[in-house]
Amino acid sequence: MGLKLDREARSGLLLVGPTAIYAALMLAAPLFMIVTFSFWTQNYLDIDRTLTLANYRTAWSEPIYRVLMVRSLVISLIVTAVTVLLAFPIAYFLSFHVTRRKPLWLFLITVPFWTSYLIRVFLWKVILGFNGVLNTALLDLGLIDAPLTFILYNTNAVVLTLAHAWAAFAILPIFVALEKIDRSLLEAAEDLGDGPLRRFLRITLPLAMPGVVGATLIVLIPTMGDFITPRLVGGTEGMMIANMIQVQFGRANNAPLGAALAVSAMLVVGVVSLVIYLAGRKFGGRVR
Repeated sequence: MGLKLDREARSGLLLVGPTAIYAALMLAAPLFMIVTFSFWTQNYLDIDRTLTLANYRTAWSEPIYRVLMVRSLVISLIVTAVTVLLAFPIAYFLSFHVTRRKPLWLFLITVPFWTSYLIRVFLWKVILGFNGVLNTALLDLGLIDAPLTFILYNTNAVVLTLAHAWAAFAILPIFVALEKIDRSLLEAAEDLGDGPLRRFLRITLPLAMPGVVGATLIVLIPTMGDFITPRLVGGTEGMMIANMIQVQFGRANNAPLGAALAVSAMLVVGVVSLVIYLAGRKFGGRVR
């Protein structure tokens, strides 16, 4: 029996080993390097490897970095809320009202995401531009007298573009969670006199919370670190902490400070994600 267990253990290690090594090399090693780098200092091309907290003091004491960190978190939370709120009805419709060809519907949802992320951001820039598709259409219809200027190069454009970019990633986990709900629970609640809204609040929503939490984290974490979208459609008002990190690693030539900002952003989004996970887990257990 012991020999059999040893063989099973060896087989498991052989299966998991390559994946674990790949994850360590591609994820853990770069993360360790960034954390280590954040405790060093740089003077142009010279790296001082003396451990110091100076970069973190700068990251948390300078007003510009605090403003960018707060703005990035607020934008990410707004994008997450908008995306999940719009994704839930779509996922609900697919799960409860589409009885045939569900794979085709899911396929159609993912079709827009076959194109490059960069191209999709550029397209939003074309749509929202001063002489873009939206302004031209509104002018031709006589709904406005002059092109709208508040829809591009600000926070609104960043939120709109990011919400569209991550829509499918929010729909799919919610759809999977809704598909797992035992329909007999809803039938029992209906037999006991619960209306549609009460059934949704007491059964459907709590049981769908794992998917909602998953969708929330899938959207929140990457949007906090997005720098392409703010750079292309955000302007100065939509600049986020990731853009400053890019500047520190590039033109400012201060990689240790950029690393400290990156680690600080990871800690902030980690704490927020943990709070969301615990809140969703608590609410998800409240099926009454």
